[in-house]
Amino acid sequence: MRRILLSTAKILISGALLYLALRKVDLTELVSRFTVTSLFWIGVAIAITFLQIFVGVLRWREVSAECGAPLELERAMRYNVIGSFFNQTLPSAIGGDAVRLWLVARAGAGWRAATYSIFVDRAIGLIALAILIVASLPWSYTLITDPHGRSALLLLDLAALAGGLGFVVFGALKWRWLKTWWATHHIHACAVIANRVIFSRRRGPIVAILSLMVHVLAAVVAWCVAQSIAAPVRFSDVLLLVPPVMLITMMPISIAGWGLREATMGLAFGFAGLAASEGVNVSLLFGAVYFIVGAIGGLVWIFSAEKAAQGSAPLGVPE
Repeated sequence: MRRILLSTAKILISGALLYLALRKVDLTELVSRFTVTSLFWIGVAIAITFLQIFVGVLRWREVSAECGAPLELERAMRYNVIGSFFNQTLPSAIGGDAVRLWLVARAGAGWRAATYSIFVDRAIGLIALAILIVASLPWSYTLITDPHGRSALLLLDLAALAGGLGFVVFGALKWRWLKTWWATHHIHACAVIANRVIFSRRRGPIVAILSLMVHVLAAVVAWCVAQSIAAPVRFSDVLLLVPPVMLITMMPISIAGWGLREATMGLAFGFAGLAASEGVNVSLLFGAVYFIVGAIGGLVWIFSAEKAAQGSAPLGVPE
């Protein structure tokens, strides 16, 4: 009953936010802006989304190896593409993570190693996103002249950065009870692994570059869909506005970010002196691209060995 209520609440929130956001959009006018060139840009956006997934795979493999759950490149890519499908179908923005966890654990890595690899990968991605937003604040403040917009951006980023840095500091603590008390044991273990990855001379720079690339590629996807409707927005504007929107969309209060992303993108465009309706248009097409990629992930899942072996013996992880 609790799951049903939570799912219903998320559906209602997505629906309400979508309704409020779409009130600013003329869908007939949006459709009329599509041309053959639009299809080209949407195709490019889909290709870049797969590139983004691949870059995420490379980071996840580095983290998983540190967690004792090494993954083959092909297997990790398949799991991430399948995860993109469940991100769109499960009532959470992180539904795909739960499926990836299940797949890795079922493949023989074990529930602990699988859980740690997913959690640490997510945490590192969040830290990188917060750092990217902080680094771009001087330019964001030039773009966003509205004082409320500036305050909201600063508070949002400080909260995310504080959480990320707190996680890193938590992993550096040596108190013995952190490793034995049930409430802190697993979180502390994940924080320790995250520190080993971040501050590793070999893995640290690689993971940092890959993490920043994931978020920059999200902005590139948004810019491509903006080009598909000839929206009057520069790439520099999208690069500054999309990361904070993605940070807010991580909140698991809607279905695959729908509604929350559109409302936030429209608000961000408005704060930047751009047309709020264009922000909603870009967000809708952005979501459509990820939906298409998720649909392809659904086909991968249907024809995958994992789906065929569902309910049978666990799949082995090759040495």
